[in-house]
Amino acid sequence: MRRLKALSLAAFLLLVGFAILVVVLENRQIVTLVIFGWAAPSLPLAVLLLMALLLGLVVGPLLMVFALLRRR
Repeated sequence: MRRLKALSLAAFLLLVGFAILVVVLENRQIVTLVIFGWAAPSLPLAVLLLMALLLGLVVGPLLMVFALLRRR
């Protein structure tokens, strides 16, 4: 059972890695992000997408922790 679990985790991680690779290779255009008049440095679109993903992975759980602490 442990071996099956490890193999399924490895397969899932390979699938996620492949999806990230496809996103990076398909979104190599240079873009400039402008927010409220502030312009970020020009970066490939894939970098901005991955930064947004990582920011969401950090902010989402933090908001959940704050919500759970507030309920107590």
